[in-house]
Amino acid sequence: MRTEDPRDIQASLIAVIVDGAAIFSGFMLATWIRLDSGWFNTPFGVQPHFYTDYSAGAAVATILILFTYRALGLFGRPQIGAFSDRIPRIIRATGLGMLFTTVMAFAVRNMLFQFSTGVLIVAFFTISLAVLIERALLFRAEISLARQAAPKKMVLILGTGDVAAHLMKAIANEPRLRAKTVGFLKTNPSDIPVQGIPVELVKGSVADLQSLIAKGETANQIILTDPRLDHDRMVEVLCLCEKNLLSFKIVPDIFRILTGNVEIEVLGDIPLVGLGKWPLDLFWNRVFKRIADIIGSATGLIVASPVLLVTALLIKRESTGPVFYRQERCGENGRPFPLFKLRTMLENAEDSTGPVWAAENDPRRTTVGAFLRRHNLDELPQLWNVLRGDMSLVGPRPERPHFVEQFKEDISQYMSRHVSRPGMTGWAQVNGLRGNTSITERVKHDLYYLENWSLTLDFKILMRTFFAKKNAY
Repeated sequence: MRTEDPRDIQASLIAVIVDGAAIFSGFMLATWIRLDSGWFNTPFGVQPHFYTDYSAGAAVATILILFTYRALGLFGRPQIGAFSDRIPRIIRATGLGMLFTTVMAFAVRNMLFQFSTGVLIVAFFTISLAVLIERALLFRAEISLARQAAPKKMVLILGTGDVAAHLMKAIANEPRLRAKTVGFLKTNPSDIPVQGIPVELVKGSVADLQSLIAKGETANQIILTDPRLDHDRMVEVLCLCEKNLLSFKIVPDIFRILTGNVEIEVLGDIPLVGLGKWPLDLFWNRVFKRIADIIGSATGLIVASPVLLVTALLIKRESTGPVFYRQERCGENGRPFPLFKLRTMLENAEDSTGPVWAAENDPRRTTVGAFLRRHNLDELPQLWNVLRGDMSLVGPRPERPHFVEQFKEDISQYMSRHVSRPGMTGWAQVNGLRGNTSITERVKHDLYYLENWSLTLDFKILMRTFFAKKNAY
């Protein structure tokens, strides 16, 4: 039986305590801001001892919000990934907890605790801010402590290919897992380990697993990274792990089949397993995303209009040619549409070369164009594409038909990224996969986005876009 690590339990309890303190403090700060700071009018005055009275409401809000955090898994440990990934969930959970508090407040009508609508509204913002600051500090503290702790997971990787090498790096880069790669086993004795896998860590092939376990190898977790392992051998590995109480995991290779939703249909007494729907296959998800696109693009065009005016003048001043550049791209279901950008290159830059990728220090760029590309400002006219319905704020980036024809023949599942509207920004782009980078990796990131779409994920990608400058040339 595998039990939770005591350190993870301790970290969860600490998170509950400090979250509770932050929530209570945020509520009392809201009380001061609304009733005692002088920033707002209080035409009916305030009751004496209102801090004492409102502390009961703060306690109720603290309990309800903590329960909401628990229900949404915010106390789970170890927490891995970037802190920015958690910001939307924390804000959403705080808002839901404050909604429960408001319902409770109106239900009891000042019988159990005092409340003010103004305090409750302000409290959402002060509690969110207090928890985000506290969580950011706790996040850093947990990383620091994890780096000093001894590893608890000793990982033996089955496979010596690119996925195995990438997994080793991922384990090393995530100290909160408290894991260490102790060795690799070839899935085929004739395999040659890829560059990046230390030769001294290759301990034979999968056929040697039983003998390694018998010798008392320190591994307590087995991870299979090579899908070529035949069925009988995989069953044998599973049985060995079960008998020796070792954890067994698989890295999926066929990303949608193994990581997407699965639908099970029973025909008579025969179960049929198939792929589930993409989240954006659902009507209301598409409606909500489109509403967000319309609001976001309209607001963006208003805010960006002064920037567009200034950049238009700079572009015209530096070189001849139009301010805006129109280029055909492939959109939803592969349909072509005209994509608008600010011109960043010399006029007729591709007359002699035809369609080619932009490269670092590309000589075709203008001085203004290089600045616009580096700061993603050349993409601003695509807000008009979003408002028109050609694109979405977030989604797989649209590609030129010339390259689509090439990639759909060479890259597995490339056309699956066209099942929804393309985006101004996307999961691949904020992870540095833009320009002349791996198309295979881009497709993997695009499919991950489509499989895991939510408005929260869209918000997270939009926030990261402002800081994503890798390969922006």
